[in-house]
Amino acid sequence: ESQRQHSTTDPTTHQHTAMASEVEETLKRIQSHRGVEGILIVNNDGVPLKSTLSAEQTTQYASLFSQLSAKSRSVVRSLDATNGL
Repeated sequence: ESQRQHSTTDPTTHQHTAMASEVEETLKRIQSHRGVEGILIVNNDGVPLKSTLSAEQTTQYASLFSQLSAKSRSVVRSLDATNGL
């Protein structure tokens, strides 16, 4: 079979688990700061990957972030055409 199965002794599986745990701990630490109302992580396409916000807020903010990101890239390109954003 060409598919690789991960066992509990597979170092790759352990690394992914450790990294996921570290990410979760970092997000908890950020969330605990005064003034932080939620966490939203989106991919390059603006698709939410993780959110502590309501579904409505997640959709709204993901859309707004995508618009802001697109405008920011456009401004950087207009100021510096050689920038690879």
